[in-house]
Amino acid sequence: MSVAALTFIVLFVTGEPGVIKDETTDPFVPQCPRIPLAERVDCFPDAGASKLKCEQRGCCWGPLDERNVPWCFFPTNHGYTVESEATLTVPVWLFPFSQIYDAHRQRFEVPHEHISSLNSDPSSPISNTLEITQKPFGLTVHRGGNKKVLFDTTMAPLVFEDQYLQLSAKLPSHNIYGLGEHVHRHYRHDTNWRTWPIFTRDAFPNGGTHNLYGHYPFFLCLEDESGKSFGVFLMNSNAMEVTLQPAPAVTYRTIGGVLDFYILFGDTPEQVVQEFLELIGRPVIPPYWSLGFQLSRWDYGSLSEVKKTVERNRAVGLPYDIQYTDIDYMEDKKDFTYDKVKFSELPQFADYLHEKGQRYILILDPAIATSKRVGNNTYDSYDRGNEKNAWVTEADGKTPLLGEVWPGETVFPDYTSQNCIDWWVDEYERFSREIKHDALWIDMNEVANFKKGSTKGCADNNLNYPPYTPKILDEVMYSKTLCMDAKQAWGNHYDVHSLYGYSMVLATEKALQRVFGGNRTLMLTRSSFPGVGKYSGHWLGDNAANWNDIKWAIPGMLEFGLFGIPYIGADICGFFDNSSEELCRRWMQVGAFYPFSRNHNAQGYKPQDPAAYGADSTLVESSKHYLRIRYTLLPYLYTLFYKAHTTGETVVRPVMNEFYSDSATWTVDRQFLWGKHLLITPVLDPGVDRVRAYVPDAVWYDYETMLRLGNRKTYVDMFLPADKLGLHIRGGAVLPTQRPDVTTTYSRRNPMGLIVALDDNNQAAGELFWDDGDSRGIVAFLILCLFMCMCKCVTHAGYKDPNNLKFENIIVLGVPSPPMSVSVTHVRNGAQGNSTTVLPNTNIHGLSLTLGETYLVQWELVKEEYQRFDCYPEEHADEAKCKARGCIWEPSNIERVPWCFYPKDYGYTVTGKQETNSGMRIDITRNKKHRSIGRPGSPDIDTLRVEVRYHSGDMLQFKIWDPATYRYEVPVPLTVPAVPETDENKRLYKVLIENNPFGIKVIRKSTGTKIWDSSVPGFTFSDMFIQVSTLLSSEFVYGFGETEHPTYKHNLNYHTWGMFSKDQPPGYKMNCYGVHPFYMGLETTTDAHGVLLLNSNAMDVTFQPTPALTYRTLGGILDFYMVLGPTPEMVVQEYTALIGRPVLPAYWSLGFQLCRYGYANDTEIEDLYRDMKAAGIPYDVQYADIDYMERQLDFVLDSQFKNLPALVDRMRGEGMRFIFILDPAISGNETVYYPAFERGKAADVFIKWPENISNEIVWGKVWPDFPNITVDESLDWDTQVELYRSYTAFPDFFRNTTAMWWHREIQDFYTDTMKFDGLWIDMNEPASFVHGTVGGKCLGNPLLENPPYMPPLESKHLGLNHKTLCMNSEQILSDGKKVRHYDVHNLYGWSHTKPTYDALLNVTGKRGIVVTRSTYPSSGKWAGHWLGDNNASWDQLYKSIIGMMEFSLFGIPYTGADICGFFNKAEYEMCLRWMQLGAFYPYSRNHNGKGNPRQDPVAWNAAFAEASRDVLNIRYTLLPYLYTLMFEAHTKGSTVVRPLLHEFVNDKTTWDIYRQFLWGPALLITPALDKVQTLCNYCCSHQARDVGVRGQMVNMPTPIDHINLHIRGGYVIPWQKPENNTYYSRMNPLGLIVALSDSGTAQGSFFWDDGEGISKCTHTHTRTNILTVCL
Repeated sequence: MSVAALTFIVLFVTGEPGVIKDETTDPFVPQCPRIPLAERVDCFPDAGASKLKCEQRGCCWGPLDERNVPWCFFPTNHGYTVESEATLTVPVWLFPFSQIYDAHRQRFEVPHEHISSLNSDPSSPISNTLEITQKPFGLTVHRGGNKKVLFDTTMAPLVFEDQYLQLSAKLPSHNIYGLGEHVHRHYRHDTNWRTWPIFTRDAFPNGGTHNLYGHYPFFLCLEDESGKSFGVFLMNSNAMEVTLQPAPAVTYRTIGGVLDFYILFGDTPEQVVQEFLELIGRPVIPPYWSLGFQLSRWDYGSLSEVKKTVERNRAVGLPYDIQYTDIDYMEDKKDFTYDKVKFSELPQFADYLHEKGQRYILILDPAIATSKRVGNNTYDSYDRGNEKNAWVTEADGKTPLLGEVWPGETVFPDYTSQNCIDWWVDEYERFSREIKHDALWIDMNEVANFKKGSTKGCADNNLNYPPYTPKILDEVMYSKTLCMDAKQAWGNHYDVHSLYGYSMVLATEKALQRVFGGNRTLMLTRSSFPGVGKYSGHWLGDNAANWNDIKWAIPGMLEFGLFGIPYIGADICGFFDNSSEELCRRWMQVGAFYPFSRNHNAQGYKPQDPAAYGADSTLVESSKHYLRIRYTLLPYLYTLFYKAHTTGETVVRPVMNEFYSDSATWTVDRQFLWGKHLLITPVLDPGVDRVRAYVPDAVWYDYETMLRLGNRKTYVDMFLPADKLGLHIRGGAVLPTQRPDVTTTYSRRNPMGLIVALDDNNQAAGELFWDDGDSRGIVAFLILCLFMCMCKCVTHAGYKDPNNLKFENIIVLGVPSPPMSVSVTHVRNGAQGNSTTVLPNTNIHGLSLTLGETYLVQWELVKEEYQRFDCYPEEHADEAKCKARGCIWEPSNIERVPWCFYPKDYGYTVTGKQETNSGMRIDITRNKKHRSIGRPGSPDIDTLRVEVRYHSGDMLQFKIWDPATYRYEVPVPLTVPAVPETDENKRLYKVLIENNPFGIKVIRKSTGTKIWDSSVPGFTFSDMFIQVSTLLSSEFVYGFGETEHPTYKHNLNYHTWGMFSKDQPPGYKMNCYGVHPFYMGLETTTDAHGVLLLNSNAMDVTFQPTPALTYRTLGGILDFYMVLGPTPEMVVQEYTALIGRPVLPAYWSLGFQLCRYGYANDTEIEDLYRDMKAAGIPYDVQYADIDYMERQLDFVLDSQFKNLPALVDRMRGEGMRFIFILDPAISGNETVYYPAFERGKAADVFIKWPENISNEIVWGKVWPDFPNITVDESLDWDTQVELYRSYTAFPDFFRNTTAMWWHREIQDFYTDTMKFDGLWIDMNEPASFVHGTVGGKCLGNPLLENPPYMPPLESKHLGLNHKTLCMNSEQILSDGKKVRHYDVHNLYGWSHTKPTYDALLNVTGKRGIVVTRSTYPSSGKWAGHWLGDNNASWDQLYKSIIGMMEFSLFGIPYTGADICGFFNKAEYEMCLRWMQLGAFYPYSRNHNGKGNPRQDPVAWNAAFAEASRDVLNIRYTLLPYLYTLMFEAHTKGSTVVRPLLHEFVNDKTTWDIYRQFLWGPALLITPALDKVQTLCNYCCSHQARDVGVRGQMVNMPTPIDHINLHIRGGYVIPWQKPENNTYYSRMNPLGLIVALSDSGTAQGSFFWDDGEGISKCTHTHTRTNILTVCL
């Protein structure tokens, strides 16, 4: 720092401006050389300048063609002469370089309570920094080191008259900040002849240049890129104006007092502020609770309306700490009273708020009414003030000056008088005993008066009408205030007017200390003066609801940071006028980061508290989101206030203060920082979702995604949609956090955490201050420092938090991979010594670090291993095999990490690229630097084409194929928009192409999250092996199937899942019946997306902890479709819009259903039906499995079931429905005419070998037996197949002729044999009991059966043809194109489903239902699905929930598992619990296998039957709701069985929940899934109030006959009285269950039709009614 000194310069005033004291009597002749226009200093700032008047002042006249530049300006020889000087020394940083005063007469000087007590610390002679020019007098201040001139007054003369003082100084740069209080539209001043008056005034901050509430003659000047800065403070309280001109220069004109300047030197802008605050008093540290969100308005009208506001904002869960009342709480607006009619319960209001952890603040104005109270009662506060002589008086010093403010005629307390201070303290203490409150808001203290001066007016004298009036508002000194000749203890009001608010703050501080004692409390003042921040905060006054005021609030806050009042903010959403939803939403977003965060509006305007815009509004959700972030970061904000209090650092900080060496930051004032480390970028204009934002030169991480930004030191177009604000953490930060709650009372009890953001050097540091948040004095401080693999928390004081707070989580940003191990060392002094704990998981969560103790948290990182992509996924990798593939071999001690991995540039390189507004086309070539992987028979394809298509704003496609050679593509039709989305602004995504290695990046524009990034090593595209990997946006991935997953969220620790449709009962890592290469990814921001790979070849997917995903497929092309949500539910809606909306099942199909494999005859079915009716158990559908067929032949009735057609007719006549099974395989060994085979053969519908090999059918074996044999079931399975199963042919359902043949067979069976209502199709993977073909010899290319790469499929060692057809079998698409079964195997069930559905509708004329076992994307358009041949075991209960939730993702909502299990014997309790769970499967069927005991509800005992009846009655009661959900799935693509995360995605606990599920949004099902009667389950944040808990795990009593069901508040659910089947229940009256939300509202929809009608052209319902209910 430079050294400064002080010289007292005594200047003798002649009383004649421009006359220099010397010995000559020669007349003064002005010297008027050619002065640059920018350096002219105005000699005639008054109105009416002319050449004559100018020359009479001894000045120069030079008119111009513009009025900004002075025409009358000072000559070079005007001024004073130095008579004497004496030299002193001053502190190194403080340079009160000149106090210029009248040596002959006492003049008013500011009686500053802090500066006057400041002790000097002399250090250096003044000559190091000051030069004095003696004639004419001038001062030049420069830096002691480089001698750079900073403040040069020699450019113009000093003028010092009794009521006019002027001083000008040239400055080193235009970077001038400060001066106030005004509305400055920008933080950096415009130096183009701008004049700013300074004189406290009750005025509107509407963007003019007029004076406002505070008085701040202080500015900071940044000299250059070095950061060196200085501040200039003129301690003068008289009315003044400051002119800035292009020289650059500053001119002060004040009309009283002395010129008392302080120059503050700093090496940085921040240092200058710290020095200024050391001079005037550092800011108060506010109580912790005052950092919470606050609500206020002028004129609620009554306390009941205040409480309504409180309750509705509580109800929406808004974080919200403080409620205000404005003057409307008072009796006739009189201080120290309250309205005992409209606010009768005000004495209890604080307790009402305290019960919920909230606080109450009330307002007091200075003006005291002279009138009596209601009922002609005395106004004791006024009377006691009279007795104390507490008032400002008229010029006579005796008569109280009368004015008018809110209560009418008033007097004005003179807070500079000790008598007044005593009175004020006493009145406040009395009132606080009557009305309990927590803090005080003081207003109207400029001082405001609705009369001009007084009720008598003002005398004509030189105080009320001075010789020169600065350019203040109205240009009348006493306008809206007191007469200037009024008397106060400190002097004439003329001198102390701008100190009125300051003196009131000093008096109020004494009052607060008296009332609150050791508690810190809070004061908020409107009028201020340098030093007020030592005791009070400030708001930016009575702004308006417009887009200008939201912008101008940021420069205002930054300026008050300079002025020493960091507790600052604007009235959120605007004080005057009605605020639009958009404006208020955007203002709530930025206001969540005002240090003083209060929403406040004026009398007569619409309420603008967040909840007033609607509980479910975007505004409420956005407000809650950012207020939760604010509350999360309150420990950081509180620490910033501690730093402000102890060192003078700014809280809200200009970007310039941190990045001063970057000139681009000098004008940034639409963004701001919290301290050093948090950058806030709000949206401040209407109708935009893009902001031109500056990213300073540092590492930055997006707070919401925790991802590192790719830009720095540049402007970017930041995408910020309606609910978003830009929030970025600076690298190098350690931010203390705490789990948020709705008030700080509760949040301060929650666990704490750290966000560690590593910088370029992989380092970070931070601080945390913590105390009880309320007591005066500092009791604790912790320092937190972090380096790459170590976090050290050191305690500097011994504060013990009563809540025993713990640090639970440390989030480290910028670490390339998750930690390998984490250890915590508790550092203790003394005998105990240190103790180290190794955490069980490789993360930094679940810590328990006690606040106030010292710890060392260390973790081991592996930078490289998790970035590896497996080059040898097959078994038995070794170094030789690895290197033979051109890959890297490097063992690792991390379990499952690949030892053989691709080089970083392995893959393809971009060789050409064309972009249009609808997509891109890219040509890529294999990087031949690396050898081919060399799988035999699968040559690499060196040149590929990539196409990216922007289908819509929320969907894109990227496709990679061989442009030179035809390759198979999936023939499943998808629905994409006819016209692409060409408007980039309407797309939710941005696509980037990486050149080497080639990769596609898809970025969500709203958050910057990379949701796809395939620019990683390993991309391979060969004939029979294609591999592509991508980085994932998070570890939260759901989907891929069909297989049994043990959790809904995937485990990313190197798990591989094969996909190839197979007759395989559910089992871990077993590929099952369907193939669904679709997943949903949840991003850390709670956004969601979905990705479909449209490829039907055998494949697998591998997850790794990077997080990353690798696809490997054995053919076809890569054809990806991505939907952007952004909510999980919208992902499913968009996905089903692409693949096809789900079928709407018949109403009756939602009833309970019974089936078993192994009915011996039709009598068993009849007996079961009778028993179910007798038990009164609701039951709609009966099945017959393959036992009803003769020898398992499709369409042939067995003799044991000869009476079944009559039974079916009778049952259907009683409202029941019947469903039969059909398998695809058709016997070819019949000895009598078998129409199904013979007609099929004639129509050539069966799958054959390719013509060039054979024209024969590819024979398999399935269920049909040879004719005329007796099966010995005691033999082993393979022997039975060989001896007894007939040869079967497999229909090729791709062919149009096959669909016609299948329809005829179904029609004949319905017409000639028996009726049915639905069809169940099975074994359509397709399943075969022999491998490939009878005899086992597949013709053609053997690589098709055993490809070069084999995914990890069940029995993969036996080849792809295990339990199915030969892969070289030929099928023919509907367009005649021939394809290999190798490519379309996974589509067999898909191709089987639509012909079955079409036949059902055509044959029955009703909607019915088809249930299929094998599925592929879009199968849900025609069918439902059951989860296959499960086991009767407890684990299958919860796994069935996972399966249903996955099929919800896949677009097949009509799904369920075989209740009580298919294989093995069911156990009583398990089966009963399963009946309870299964009652809430959309497809609710009890089904078991041959050879096991019955498990239907009447097979057990009366108690079982009763419990089943009870739970099914609930299902049937709710069927109207379930049917409505099915309709919404059919029309909108919504899910029916819904994971909790779809409704509560902001609650990340729900992201892992899979043992509960929802029906739609409103019914929570919590089944018992284990052999216990008490469950631990989760209650989400919007459940019905009666539960009494939300957002936490609870134990729910669950007796054996009970399932937990909860209706969510805010919803209306339709219901109907149940009956034994839906035929009768649909005749019963309907009702509504209305579950009110916290705000007392509910809504819902109801769909109703005949339950089974169809349209011939659309296959949808014909008669529909949709009812929407809102209550």
